[in-house]
Amino acid sequence: MRPLNILTWHTHGSYLYYLTQAPHRFHVLSKPGRPAGYGGRCGHMPWGDNVIDMPVDQAARHEFDCIIFQDDDQYLKDQHEFLTPAQRGLPRIYLEHDTPREHPTDMRHPVDDPNVLLVHVTPFNQLMWDNGRTPTRVIEHGVIVPQNVRYNGQIERGLVVVNNLARRGRRLGGDIFAAAREQVPLDLVGMGAEALGGIGEVQHAQLPAFAADYRFLFNPIRYTSMGLAVIEAMMIGVPVIGLATTEMATAIENGKSGYVDTNLATLVSRMQELVRDPAQARQLGENARKRALERFGIQRFIDDWNAALNAITGGIASSHGRAREPVIRNMETTNEAS
Repeated sequence: MRPLNILTWHTHGSYLYYLTQAPHRFHVLSKPGRPAGYGGRCGHMPWGDNVIDMPVDQAARHEFDCIIFQDDDQYLKDQHEFLTPAQRGLPRIYLEHDTPREHPTDMRHPVDDPNVLLVHVTPFNQLMWDNGRTPTRVIEHGVIVPQNVRYNGQIERGLVVVNNLARRGRRLGGDIFAAAREQVPLDLVGMGAEALGGIGEVQHAQLPAFAADYRFLFNPIRYTSMGLAVIEAMMIGVPVIGLATTEMATAIENGKSGYVDTNLATLVSRMQELVRDPAQARQLGENARKRALERFGIQRFIDDWNAALNAITGGIASSHGRAREPVIRNMETTNEAS
């Protein structure tokens, strides 16, 4: 498969970073001032040369092989404002990051087009959305962590990683975090964490090493997609405790790689156990890492994306230059062998 020229948006920075490990050129739309959703190539991620900033007023003058939408406004508004009719006729993917909000089972997806491929990031998301006529495919997350970072668990506390938890409320488990923190020592990191007495934001590149020092990761989220922070923690050997909802119910094996339950009292008891028992925490973490390597490896993720892109384009791509090879292939091999 030749490298593709893909037009997309900067919707979730860490996901975009992992997506751009695929050997294609990603033209990421930007606006002056870099408002949310239009950041282009920006921020502290170590972007590769295959990530190209694309001002919205220049998009209509460029050739692309396909489009990856990641948000409703991009599909419903932006393509009509920034792209030509010919570009709107290109092979298209809508990457759905989230669970349905208005109703958990009866919400119709805004894309209703048999000529668009709807990619869900978890089987749970695919199950819950009413996908209508649109063909769907699941591409589960793939992540990268530094090769030299491994769990040590020396801090006898749990870590919670959620952005803007104070304003995102019950869906993200703000009340669950508050209740658990009264009984278990927990530190909160993420954007806006200071509003709840947390530590603040830790840059994505530093988060694995930061998390490795904590005894466990607690995920209080009730209803959303599988969090990348959970998978990244598993990948370095951090045991995970969380609610047995969404894809968490299949990602964490109870008593083997962590604990999931719908009873907060049970979860609090498990967290207290791990604070007292570092040996148990370490064993759970080792199993979590094995599970993550099997299910969330970056090469599997790249292969799945290549298969989806090949399916919608027929493997025919323009020749605007070769993108970089996947830079993480050797890292994953090293991780699996260590």
